[in-house]
Amino acid sequence: MQINSKRVLLTGATGGIGEAIARELAAAGAHLVVTGRRADVLERIAAETGASVVVADLADRDELNELIAAHHDVDILIANAALPASGELWDFSIEEIDRALDVNIRAPLIMSRLIGEQMKARRSGQIVLISSLAGKVATAGSSIYSTTKFGLRGFGSGLRADLHGSGVGVSVVFPGFVRDAGMFHESDVELPGYVGTSSPAQVAEAVRSAIEKNRGEVDVAPIAVRAATKASELAPGVMGALVRRLGSAEFTAEIADRQSDKR
Repeated sequence: MQINSKRVLLTGATGGIGEAIARELAAAGAHLVVTGRRADVLERIAAETGASVVVADLADRDELNELIAAHHDVDILIANAALPASGELWDFSIEEIDRALDVNIRAPLIMSRLIGEQMKARRSGQIVLISSLAGKVATAGSSIYSTTKFGLRGFGSGLRADLHGSGVGVSVVFPGFVRDAGMFHESDVELPGYVGTSSPAQVAEAVRSAIEKNRGEVDVAPIAVRAATKASELAPGVMGALVRRLGSAEFTAEIADRQSDKR
């Protein structure tokens, strides 16, 4: 799909990665609708990109339904909004679990269902789901977050198969650790030296590539991280033991502590 002149609905635009995606697609000529919970950030993005602004909390089902009803006819849906949801299962209240599930997996699914139906009727459109490499490999302290991100991978793969030949594409993008903006950056935790990062601009470029080339899955991480992810998929027991020896539990516990106020 060519992005120029297409109508794009982007959720989670108030995060640093969302801002980068908005800039990338605006530069490609898209007509953007950006949504998030922080009006001041959305207005700043709008001033820079010419986007329309909708303040909405995707955990609020009425607000989600209103957002969909007002923008069900967009050409491109980018489901980028997510809560960190880092930490051990018993550290979460039931309300926090529900909120993570509502924002990270239910909202993208419902939006894809209702907006995707309109795309299918027009035989044109693209749905992009922003997952994470935590949607391919789970580690200590990631049970809830990985549940939502694994879910997006399965949902995207199945939906892509359902829509094959319909003119509607589905892509899932899997960022690793992202520097300078986003959830990990805001936690201000220092990565082990052997773990590389990507920039928000690289994630945005991957989203653009996914749309223009209708790519099913796109990983965004240095080659060593991508290789380790693939090895973990092929030999989860061996890689899990190695990651534990390298201190992953302590590292993820620190991230969970720094992100607990965002649940």
